[in-house]
Amino acid sequence: MSMTEQNEVVFQLTNELEKELFDRHGPLMTGEHLSKALGYQSLEAFRIAVRRKTVPIPTFPIEKRKGKFALTKDVAFWLAKLRIKSCENNSGLLRT
Repeated sequence: MSMTEQNEVVFQLTNELEKELFDRHGPLMTGEHLSKALGYQSLEAFRIAVRRKTVPIPTFPIEKRKGKFALTKDVAFWLAKLRIKSCENNSGLLRT
């Protein structure tokens, strides 16, 4: 798959994921929903990753709110890139 084709697939998949996540969670994700979307086994595992600064996307605090937040679009983009990379590594084929 050429770089242009790969970018187009990432773009399309990101849009699909973003719409689905946005419909469920709005523009921001936090807590259990964010933790699960990023594949952490528990909220505590996510908190540890935040402390260690190993969360794979940007997270940020919001004044007078508890926890860390992330943009839904960042979650969608990260998931799409993982999916494409996994497909290339496994078979070179992308099945959506």
